[in-house]
Amino acid sequence: MKRLHVHVSVDDIPQAIGFYSALFATQPSVTKTDYAKWMLDDPRVNFAISMRGRALGLDHLGIQVEDQAELHEVYARLDKAGGAVIEQGQTTCCYAKSEKSWIDDPAGISWETFLTTGESTIYGDGSGERSGEARIAQAPNAKASNANASNAKASNAKASNAKASNTKPRNAQAGACCAPQPAAAKSSACCNS
Repeated sequence: MKRLHVHVSVDDIPQAIGFYSALFATQPSVTKTDYAKWMLDDPRVNFAISMRGRALGLDHLGIQVEDQAELHEVYARLDKAGGAVIEQGQTTCCYAKSEKSWIDDPAGISWETFLTTGESTIYGDGSGERSGEARIAQAPNAKASNANASNAKASNAKASNAKASNTKPRNAQAGACCAPQPAAAKSSACCNS
């Protein structure tokens, strides 16, 4: 069964843990100095917070799956949705190992689709994340101006970044706003478990 994923960037982990623990009536299932996660069953959601976002607020949304069959089903949905799909593959992020892909929705919000394959003792480098702008909900006019500025960078960097980070764009279109980061680049926010 699939689970909705929400990742919010915060500037004070203890304060945010207190707030969300009261809201969800439970403590997080994972707590680190820069990250916390609640695996809720009602509603069925993987809710994560971190201090690694590029801006405070909604960082990205996602769909977490439980097995390879569900992952392939969701990947087929990404292809059908259209747009540039960034196939990140195996990665370590948010203290977990996973296989994932990314797509931006029409409002410019990044969606992560992923299968968690194990735990990690490190946050991870998030190689494969989109470069240049935060994955955060923005007003359409702000998103459009940011997208115009980053589209040229994204399309120019797509080929070299994909080679550097071992990611493969699927259905990549010229001017796509998603481009993987080089593996050596430090990332800010991603989440997958």
